[in-house]
Amino acid sequence: MKINNREEFNKENVFGLGQENTAYAQYFIGNSYLNPLTVPGSTPVFLANVTFEPGCRNNWHIHHAKSGGGQILICTAGSGWYQEEGKPAVSLEPGMVITIPPEVKHWHGAKSDSWFSHIAVEVPGEDTSNQWLEAVDDEAYSIL
Repeated sequence: MKINNREEFNKENVFGLGQENTAYAQYFIGNSYLNPLTVPGSTPVFLANVTFEPGCRNNWHIHHAKSGGGQILICTAGSGWYQEEGKPAVSLEPGMVITIPPEVKHWHGAKSDSWFSHIAVEVPGEDTSNQWLEAVDDEAYSIL
């Protein structure tokens, strides 16, 4: 469900906006917000609600792991995009779950005319890391 108005979106965004995601801003086009739902290190799985303003998306990236690993996205509010390299983009709506295996180059973010939130689940694994890559350029994004 596309939601362009921030106040209306905040009513739908049940896990909350959180704080501006300044620590990872270099890997995003536009503003994103991070609301941790678990305390890192206190549980084996880290969960965070990630919110993207309209047009915001993260760079292409890969979740590496020797075993296990990857990421799960649980879409909670607004409307967004997910794309794996070499595949068409997938429209994201509340209630959708995206399972991202390790070693898959991908990106995700809001549609140009909607706020978007998902819960990001970092799947535990051995020797996990994230590799941030190039930005999703405006030309490629604008044709979605």
